[in-house]
Amino acid sequence: MTFELPPLPYDYDALSPLISSDTLKFHHDKHHKTYVDNLNKLVQDTELANKSLEDIILATANDSSKTGIFNNAAQVWNHTFYWNGLKKGSGTPTGELAEKINASFGSLDEFKKQFKEAGATQFGSGYAWLVVDKGELKVVKTPNAANPMTNGQTPLLTADVWEHAYYLDYQNRRPDYLETFLKELINWDFVAEQYAKAGK
Repeated sequence: MTFELPPLPYDYDALSPLISSDTLKFHHDKHHKTYVDNLNKLVQDTELANKSLEDIILATANDSSKTGIFNNAAQVWNHTFYWNGLKKGSGTPTGELAEKINASFGSLDEFKKQFKEAGATQFGSGYAWLVVDKGELKVVKTPNAANPMTNGQTPLLTADVWEHAYYLDYQNRRPDYLETFLKELINWDFVAEQYAKAGK
């Protein structure tokens, strides 16, 4: 199996000015593509060559001899998931997802507060996530390429807090990027689809 760079699910200017076309071009066409290219080289002619991304991530997460494979596989998955979770003019969650957010966090505002804090306090590079963990919704943060699925959690939403995700638009103001993400950029339909698939 050869992994391919999935196209963005929208035009480069679809999120502008909240996330600029320049950011999307660099982030998707350069960074994301490099992870895809590296992964293909690393798994070629190995026992992982015909595995899915998820299987590669789970198989290499705790194997220090395969850190390079894990990092690139996880970054391919993480970025694709991140792109799909973005939509300009996000609105608010509805239905079962909204009810579960209120039950788990007390309110949508409290969820946003915890999510912003997770992203803002992730030292260095990484991600903030909304996940299902044993039937409950939780906010977690992970360093570098790490993905919650390796801890048995199901991702519903992520914000990329590597600097290349926001620096052209927000410079060093990561909290401002996260505030904009939470107010105006979440694709709640995508999050609801992930929640429905998670089996609660």
